Amino acid sequence: MRNAYQDRESPEGSKKLSISIIAQNGYGAICGGKSGYVGGAEHQMALLGCWLAAREHNTSLLTWDEGQPDDTIINGVHVIKMSRAKAGLPGLRFFYPRLTGLYAAMRRANADVFYHNSAEHVTGLAAWWCRQNGRRIVYSVASDVACDPQLPAMRKPHERLLYRYGLRRADCVIVQTERQRQMLAEGFGLRAAVLPMPCPGPAVEEYVEPVQPNPARVAWVGRIARMKRLEWLLDIAERIPEASFDVVAANMDGSDYARNLRGRARSLKNVVWHGALARERMPEIYKIVTCLCCTSSYEGFPNTFLEAWSYGRPVVTSFDPDGLVARLNLGTVAKNPEDFVVAIRKLGNPSWIETSRRARRYYAENHRLEVAMPRFEQKLREVWSGATAS
Repeated sequence: MRNAYQDRESPEGSKKLSISIIAQNGYGAICGGKSGYVGGAEHQMALLGCWLAAREHNTSLLTWDEGQPDDTIINGVHVIKMSRAKAGLPGLRFFYPRLTGLYAAMRRANADVFYHNSAEHVTGLAAWWCRQNGRRIVYSVASDVACDPQLPAMRKPHERLLYRYGLRRADCVIVQTERQRQMLAEGFGLRAAVLPMPCPGPAVEEYVEPVQPNPARVAWVGRIARMKRLEWLLDIAERIPEASFDVVAANMDGSDYARNLRGRARSLKNVVWHGALARERMPEIYKIVTCLCCTSSYEGFPNTFLEAWSYGRPVVTSFDPDGLVARLNLGTVAKNPEDFVVAIRKLGNPSWIETSRRARRYYAENHRLEVAMPRFEQKLREVWSGATAS
């Protein structure tokens, strides 16, 4: 049975799309960060779903069952729950209830195009279902490691096998950077489309040019994970007692690693530990800091960069997507904690306001919703019509 929205005309005269976004951990994001896991990929998928729904496309989001009512409508998006994340017996839960729950939810969504963003075995499972049922699937890369043919973040052979299958069977692969496009071409022999990620931020008429904080105030925003290297930031804070550091740390997992970092952060007089903050409160942080600090060993294209740039805040970072930070002078690239110390101490330089202006201008020209989202909509239309294979 076809979805009713497929026969409706958009204000521009084109037919409505029927899109389903597979985001197991996406319920917290679409609820505004008040529940469950919320990461950059989840935020992007919830953002895309809400934008498409606002455009009157028939949009659904498939998530874990976190106790929410079934068939919930949030911001116009039909939220369909699968199984609970940890339901079932170890060793068997892969098939029941996870596999059966995924396919049941995909049948209920009954979409023409499915969209998936996380590099995992679900990429392959969803691609197989789409092939069997005459539907199309778009896979969007969230991190550089998803483009590495060795797949270092996947430990289990069946995960790597299924992910590779899904990657090769996708009707379209979207990447965030030119580096990711090159990695897929060289490592997998695949074509991909580079689309700048959308990010909400202050509108042109609302934007107020920032006043440079003095002394320096630095934000660190991310989840607690070893590849994020929060310990680097704490080393830096100890080296620069005159500066202050705001740590927004999400998804505390109860591990010794996370507990030790939190305890150490709270022991430092110049570090403010905010824990997890709802997304609507993040502007409070960006508006008061001098820069955003990223200490990750690898990333994709961090949403936090886009958020900081939307408020005219430069970044000091160990990860530079496509060399943008260095090439466009949107902040400073640092290779180790010593480099960070030097860079942060130079933030009082009079050139800060010019860097701030460049950061805001780059965001406005490439990542505002009004600029970036229509590109995704057009790509989904091309996939739906069969006009593109990459």
